[in-house]
Amino acid sequence: MDFLFSVVTAVYNVESYLRQAVDSLITQDIGFENIQLVLVDDGSTDSSGSICDEYAQRYPNNITVLHKENGGVSSARNEGLSYIKGRYINFM
Repeated sequence: MDFLFSVVTAVYNVESYLRQAVDSLITQDIGFENIQLVLVDDGSTDSSGSICDEYAQRYPNNITVLHKENGGVSSARNEGLSYIKGRYINFM
């Protein structure tokens, strides 16, 4: 496994909260190098998708971004599970 933890996050129209959520993972005590973050943009109509892309550019080794048509939180999480590389999995 490449990471200790993989965190899959469904993202849908959460531009007001997204930076705070991602930053909270980046600053975890275990070190962000141990965390893979999979952000699944579930067809957001606000700037959530572009915020995800910004973070992926800043942290290309840790953050994977997927863009898909809106299908709901379960659909987004299931899509993200295909990309995990961590020993342990969690959802945010």
